[in-house]
Amino acid sequence: MARLAQTAGLTDIQQEILSTVRDFVDKEIIPVATELEHRDEYPQQIVDGLKELGLFGLMIPEEYGGLGESLLTYALCVEEIARGWMSVSGIINTHFIVAYMLKQHGTQEQKDHFLPRMAAGDIRGAFSMSEPALGSDVSAITSKAVKDGDEYVLNGQKMWLTNGGTSSLVAVLVRSDEGHPEGTAPHKSMTTFLIEKEPGFGEVRPGLTIPGKIDKMGYKGVDTTEMIMDGLRLPANRVLGGATGRGFYQMMDGVEVGRVNVAARGCGVAQRAFELGVSYAQQRHAFGKAIAQHQAIQFKLAEMATKVEAAHAMMVNAARKKDSGERNDLEAGMAKYLASEYCKEVVEDAFRIHGGYGFSKEYEIERLYREAPMLLIGEGTAEIQKMIIGRRLLEEYRFQG
Repeated sequence: MARLAQTAGLTDIQQEILSTVRDFVDKEIIPVATELEHRDEYPQQIVDGLKELGLFGLMIPEEYGGLGESLLTYALCVEEIARGWMSVSGIINTHFIVAYMLKQHGTQEQKDHFLPRMAAGDIRGAFSMSEPALGSDVSAITSKAVKDGDEYVLNGQKMWLTNGGTSSLVAVLVRSDEGHPEGTAPHKSMTTFLIEKEPGFGEVRPGLTIPGKIDKMGYKGVDTTEMIMDGLRLPANRVLGGATGRGFYQMMDGVEVGRVNVAARGCGVAQRAFELGVSYAQQRHAFGKAIAQHQAIQFKLAEMATKVEAAHAMMVNAARKKDSGERNDLEAGMAKYLASEYCKEVVEDAFRIHGGYGFSKEYEIERLYREAPMLLIGEGTAEIQKMIIGRRLLEEYRFQG
């Protein structure tokens, strides 16, 4: 039987890229992931290896030094990386979303300035929408940009920045009432700004502070931070796309492809959990035979494998829809919702198969058990996905009576 989660119709180049990434994951990530995760240590050597492979420029056009690959290729690479250690896929994802937003919405000057260095991995991206008092309600953003001559002055506090410390470029969504009269819909008075900064913590440029890392249950290694803007001055040419009021749509476009990424992460973690579960079930003996020979365990393995296959298929479909040039919010929402929920269930089943040993930090499944919950909330909770899916279905199946 073929390995789970195969993808039909890939080109020779795509297969070669995936084979290279899979080999890197097996040799360079899986053997060290649990140790680094327990120390909450940034995986610098792994990141350097991904930089050498060109993965930071995977979807950046060739004219800017990237590989010019599709969202599908990228998602399949993320699936492989998350199978090794989900935190590493998070380091790439935020970078990728910012690069995608620049490619789709940036001015020519912004593309020329940022994309070649992002493709080389010399600039690492992060993006920020959330704030301490809001999560999914983006319309409630209070951080603000005010025009002052040829500059904008930004003030406010942002939350949950992946790569907040290690990044050197942050795309941030704030209010910008300039040119938008009172009563304008909130999503039409938001702007995305491109903030260049020094990597690290503390005051990373005048008016911008990145406090220390937030201590998390899982998703360790990658830095998650707050961001405080206090009189941060930016030139007008750092408005993404060159015009205010477009930020909400730009961010939602980025999040749409980000949801495919999170779905791919869920697929990768679920695959690894299945691998660990099916392997342990054949080694562990109870009542005179390997527990894999007991029907109860075989039923679990069957359910786990089916969920891995279903999530992978939906993720691939969502990526291909976006690559075709069509809107994929429905497919991406479905893929993200299903993959994250199934990932949690597959990981828990693998945890149960391990019995008491699954509770030990010596076993890899313990790490996966703490990582899976992040996927339930990253890039929009299950409730947000269901709301998006429901609205789009009502548009497609409008009652004609």
